[in-house]
Amino acid sequence: MTREDAWGLLTEFTQSESLRKHALAVEACVRAYAKKFGEDENTWALVGLIHDFDYEKYPSLEDHPYRGNEILAQRGWPEEVRRAIMSHAEYTGVKRESKLEKTLFACDELAGFLTATALVKPGKSLAEVEAKGVRKKMKDKAFARSVNRDDIVNGAAELGVDLEEHIAFCIDAMKGVAKELGLEGTPPPSPQPLA
Repeated sequence: MTREDAWGLLTEFTQSESLRKHALAVEACVRAYAKKFGEDENTWALVGLIHDFDYEKYPSLEDHPYRGNEILAQRGWPEEVRRAIMSHAEYTGVKRESKLEKTLFACDELAGFLTATALVKPGKSLAEVEAKGVRKKMKDKAFARSVNRDDIVNGAAELGVDLEEHIAFCIDAMKGVAKELGLEGTPPPSPQPLA
């Protein structure tokens, strides 16, 4: 399993630029946690990258991530990877047990919320996003309404990390791929000379 294999799989099934960027954001967060926990960065990052690879083609609750799991099994992806991906969707009934499974769940919705938060900043930049501001935005039910706040809160709790620290950790992780995410921001305008 190489990152090239995972990227190939993602791009084969996912044409949406926003879904590809979501995959990159989750990959960055999960990889950072693997490093923090002393786990296998490669495997963890690949799980983050492909966790929703089947979503664009099979978005229904009946299909995602079940169809993806079948495709991964047919292509010889390991059980550890397939199980983690199955466990990230609450409705599959696959209980999150491993640190990898809990990390993927904790990072998935949060990565989406952080992206949405960055996009409403004046410079559309992750550099403008702070954990306290994210907590405040989470209370606004009209903002990024498709993001499940309970999953963000419960994910941090399952992982055993403070919510605000988790948010700050993921912001930092995503800053490392801000350019790929289109969230490096726009430079401020040059000051105009005084006449």
